Parts: sequence; structure tokens; C-alpha cells
Amino acid sequence: MAIKEDVYYEGGPHIGDLIFHCVLAITVVFIPITIGAIIRAIWVRYRITSRRISVTGGWMGRNRTDLIYSEVTRVAVVPRGLGMWGDMAVQLKDGSRLEMRAVPNFRELYDKITEHISPKAREASGLSV
Repeated sequence: MAIKEDVYYEGGPHIGDLIFHCVLAITVVFIPITIGAIIRAIWVRYRITSRRISVTGGWMGRNRTDLIYSEVTRVAVVPRGLGMWGDMAVQLKDGSRLEMRAVPNFRELYDKITEHISPKAREASGLSV
């Protein structure tokens, strides 16, 4: 018997991040950051479900990271692009951190993720228990 897994988000980074960085490329200083945004738009994919967070990325999308909510000790978000997208950092019990850049609907996804983490992790994330 399979346990149902609801998908909250499946897709790539917010398109506004790519557009913003392409506009910044008119100055030579921001070209490396723009290249990073292009690579992220092409190869990074997020999948956030009721059971786990999966990030596929790396060169040509060959790396995949999966984590389950019981391993999460803290979640932090930072708004970007006038609040249309944001960066999310998920800290794990072993001290490692998964950083997701330019996450669309990051506030709603943050709420969904914090519904599934432990009360101690919720408190560490700045939420009242």
C-alpha cells in the first residue's frame, strides 16, 4: 500500500530571477551572476511534496538531493525580486544545509514545509508552536 504524496510545487526557479539577471548583464560586472542564473533556469528543478523536498541540479541536471521532513532542524526564507520569489535554506540534523534559490511562491511553500517539520524545528525557524 503506497502512501499518498501531495505535490505542492514541481518546476524550476522563478522566471523573474532570470530576467532580472539578464538585465543586469548589460554591465560587465554582473555577467558571471547572469551565467549562474541561466544555468539555474536550464538545469535546476524543485519538487516539494507532503513527504520530501527534492532538488535536481548540477551540471546538466545530473545531481539529485532528496530530504525528508524528519531530518529538518530549521527553515529560513529571504524574499527577492520585490517578494515575487525568494531563497530558501533548509538546515538538517547533520548540520548540512540545502539552499534553494529563486523559489516561486516561497511564502506558501514555506508554510507547507513548516506544517510537516517537528515542533522544535518550527520554533527554530521562528514560528510559534
